[in-house]
Amino acid sequence: MAMEWGFAERNPCLAVRRNKEKVRDFYAADEIWDAVYAEGDQGLKDAMDLAYLAGQRPAYTLKFSTVDLDEDYLWVDQNKTDKKLRIRRHVNGELTGLGLFIEALLERRKLQGVRNSRLITNDSGLRMSWEMLRNRFSEARDKAARKLTADGNTDLATKVRQFQFRDIRPKAASEIEDISHASRLLGHPKEEITSRPPVDQVGHVGEGDHGFHRLPTRYTIIML
Repeated sequence: MAMEWGFAERNPCLAVRRNKEKVRDFYAADEIWDAVYAEGDQGLKDAMDLAYLAGQRPAYTLKFSTVDLDEDYLWVDQNKTDKKLRIRRHVNGELTGLGLFIEALLERRKLQGVRNSRLITNDSGLRMSWEMLRNRFSEARDKAARKLTADGNTDLATKVRQFQFRDIRPKAASEIEDISHASRLLGHPKEEITSRPPVDQVGHVGEGDHGFHRLPTRYTIIML
């Protein structure tokens, strides 16, 4: 704008070297996930499960509400990429991993009398804020690390302390076998993804299962 108005003849920022952002390189292996998950309350476990199964950023995970659900899909409005996605809850009449989780969550909410439309709530049935989630995650992570240290497993304790909630999304993406599904979910070109839940970008239908067939401990409880 300064150049348009004649206050400057050239862009003074051209010679400024960009501060290259270092890409976070951390994979939350199942042993890391399980250690933190085991120490979380139900609200944190729900948030972790939904973030993993839907493969969305923490902010979107907390924004999901019953309005985003229909008979067959969880709808996702990715503001950052301007993409409208939907993730399958059923495939060929059978519940996907996401479908199993949502069915169990809705049933539990019904039994507890939760009326809040947000899917992720605290023990009082109130929507969970980012601060609440961050505190819960930090407490569970620290407790898990202390237990591991006390048991002499210092290497795993060190990795657990490095685990951040935002690492759940790349974990979900890296465990999808079909890179085209991952690409549509994350809103990134295939070239930017090395191995990244299958989604529907309004026209594309994905299965929304990525990895549930492994039946990790965290989902076995939900299925009982």
